[in-house]
Amino acid sequence: NAGTEADVYISVYGERGDTGSRQLLRSQKSKKFLKGQTDIFAVEAVHLGHLYKIVIGHNGLGSGNGWFLDKVVIKDPTTELDYTFLCHRWLDQGQDDGSIARELIVTDASTFPGIFSACLQNQWAAEKWKFQRGNTLQFYNRLTCGFICLSPDSRVDALGDKKNKYGKVFFMWMCA
Repeated sequence: NAGTEADVYISVYGERGDTGSRQLLRSQKSKKFLKGQTDIFAVEAVHLGHLYKIVIGHNGLGSGNGWFLDKVVIKDPTTELDYTFLCHRWLDQGQDDGSIARELIVTDASTFPGIFSACLQNQWAAEKWKFQRGNTLQFYNRLTCGFICLSPDSRVDALGDKKNKYGKVFFMWMCA
């Protein structure tokens, strides 16, 4: 009972706008939205740029309208990029939180450089002073509980000696 006979709708959002709500009508399969099945649809739209979210849901009509959605993958024919939106939840009034629509965010940040490059530019503006000539950087790795020291003379010290002749030492955290 993880499939649905209800009408399924999707809205795709990108850096240049959105598609608006579109009904997913013609699957490449004879019966759409069956349990364990992958359905493929063509959705015509102007190029939205890099995608960052979708809203997908159904109208709740029909018997057994609850639907367990694993994920949505959108293949952009213009850029040949794949965008994955993980769900792994019920869209069912009687299951999970009772919602029949979900807002899903793209799972791979590297596929949406528009927003992330803007974030990186803002972060770089705030952090670039640390990388000026003469500064020494120490990175702490929580996995190894050790330091890596990058000296202005291009030396790399995996011991990360906190006492050095350069005076300025800035710590940065590396997530492992």
